[in-house]
Formats: sequence, structure tokens, C-alpha cells
Amino acid sequence: MLTRRGLGLLAAGGALAGCGSVKPNLYAVSVVPGPALGGGPGIVELRQVGLARYLDRQSIVQSSAGYRFTLESNDWWGEALGPMLTRVLAQELGQRLPGTAVFAETGVVVPAPDATLTVNITQLDQDGGGMLVLLAQAQVERSDAPPIVRSFAFRVPVANATTLAHVEAVSAAIGQLADGTAAMLRQARSALSSTPRSRAASL
Repeated sequence: MLTRRGLGLLAAGGALAGCGSVKPNLYAVSVVPGPALGGGPGIVELRQVGLARYLDRQSIVQSSAGYRFTLESNDWWGEALGPMLTRVLAQELGQRLPGTAVFAETGVVVPAPDATLTVNITQLDQDGGGMLVLLAQAQVERSDAPPIVRSFAFRVPVANATTLAHVEAVSAAIGQLADGTAAMLRQARSALSSTPRSRAASL
């Protein structure tokens, strides 16, 4: 016969087992197509996207407004956010720059690149007004041309208060970042093609 203490322990164990059986909701950033313009370098190496430390976690951070982080403990990214954004951005750049092969630094195959793209994201969450804010810096490097550096700031409306709407806005913002970095890569190629003529004129 179970004592009162035994019944209490049994009930507590059942509650813990119930909590352990809750499965997290896993989310993924989706590739957003953009204008296919071409004109980029032949081979681009995309280094792993850098993240502010508060974003580099399993749970999805919805907001950092009001001096506190807001997140849903049971809503997770389906993979580490940095590698996932790197993979998505590489696909989006490849679609926007036909004729350019974009390889992620984290991949198995990384040939010698004509240009290297580095991206650092310092904010990727909602402000107090329900807008998704993406702040980032990017740099394109080539061995035979000066580096190109730009800062980006995007604001994307979030349809509603759900995590799914938040992730949709994140996907849209990363798509806009792909548009901006694709333009940088096209600029790098244009600068390179004009360099010999400029040097010849100076001589």
C-alpha cells in the first residue's frame, strides 16, 4: 500500500515525465527568390554568418525591446542559426547571380574563390512596434582590388504575434540582405574590370 509520501512522489514523477514528453516546435528560415541580375565574380566564398551573441541560441529570440529578451522556450530553430543563415544566403546569392558559384565556408567543397564575402548580423528581432529589424555589416574582399564594406538596416512588418509570422519576416529580411550583398559582389567585379584601364591612364 502506498503511503501519502509515496503517492506524492509518484505524482511528481508523472508531472516530470509529462513535461519531458513535450516536443519543441522547430522552424527554418526559407529561401526568398530575388531578381537574377548576374555580373558577379566567378567563384565566391561565403564565410559563416556572424551573429550577436544573444541570437546564437536554440530558442528563437522574438524581441529585445523594453530592456529584456522575449522568446518562446518551446519554439526552436531547426539547426544552429549561424550555419542556417549561411546556407540560405548562399542559395539566395547563387540565384541572384547566375554564372557565379557561391560556396559556404562551412561546406565540404570550397574551391579557391575570386571573392570572399563576410557578413555580421548585430540585430535580428522585433522592435516595440512589431517590425522585424535586421542590422548587419558586410565586406567583399578580393586579392587584386580594395575591399568593399557596407552597413545594412532593414525593417520588415510582422503579420501577427505568432512565431511563424516572425520566422517569415526573418526570411524576408535575409532575402533583402541577399539583394544588398549581391549588389556588392557585382560592384566588386565591375571595379576589378576597370582597374587595368585606370592604371593605364595614370601611366
